[in-house]
Amino acid sequence: MEHLTFDYPAQRAVTTRAHVGVVGSGDLEVLLSPAADAGGSALAAHVVVRTSVDGYSHIWKSVLDRFFTRYDGAANIEINDFGATPGVVALRLAEAVEAAEEGGSV
Repeated sequence: MEHLTFDYPAQRAVTTRAHVGVVGSGDLEVLLSPAADAGGSALAAHVVVRTSVDGYSHIWKSVLDRFFTRYDGAANIEINDFGATPGVVALRLAEAVEAAEEGGSV
């Protein structure tokens, strides 16, 4: 089991939570919540990945780097992975953002 963390700059505050996916074979769960108030500091997104597959931090970084070129929300994102492919990761992240913007869970 590997535990990875990533931080990205953000431009806007996120105000709602979202939960998408399930932890299961070849899938993952994404929990998105508003970032804690930085107390005047710059807005940022913080990502924690818990994955059953060791040794792929460079792949996670690539997928998240690409996601954060399009997403500018200051959020805490928890990803609980059980062997999802990069395509599934990107899909679940997009679903979490959509769910948060709609104000709920999928």
